[in-house]
Amino acid sequence: MSKSDKGTVLTRLQSSARLSRTMLASRLLGHGFYAGQDQIMLALAQDDGQTPSQLALRLGVRPPTVTKTINRLQSQGFLAKLPSTEDARQAHVSLTETGRDAIKAIEKSIRKTEKQALKGFDKKDQKTLLKLLGKIEGNLNGVVEPDVEEAVDLDDAVPAE
Repeated sequence: MSKSDKGTVLTRLQSSARLSRTMLASRLLGHGFYAGQDQIMLALAQDDGQTPSQLALRLGVRPPTVTKTINRLQSQGFLAKLPSTEDARQAHVSLTETGRDAIKAIEKSIRKTEKQALKGFDKKDQKTLLKLLGKIEGNLNGVVEPDVEEAVDLDDAVPAE
């Protein structure tokens, strides 16, 4: 890779992430969701009844951000806050029936966005991309994933120039 191309991978990665998030946000807006709300909804679909602090930790965001989003989702009828039986200072957040029904729309929006993003990729390309992205995430998190390193030969994944 030449000196002028050094920023290309990161630039493309950032651009792809931004475009996919914008497209997903547009689809979600059609179902009444704003950016970021889908992550809280999906986290609760996986493990309902979490506290706002648990959600913030799980999603890697600050608690005030989660609290604001939870309040908005609650006013939209997707979530309910219930007091803790062990600690009156704590609240647990749960999906309402409307919220559980909305999970299908969120998942469908994600599938459609992913399908558009991966248009023209065969299964092998998709698998390679997934492994490479996992390796990038590991590198940025300071985690070495031997499975990914052994499973992907970079010379095979990146076409020669």
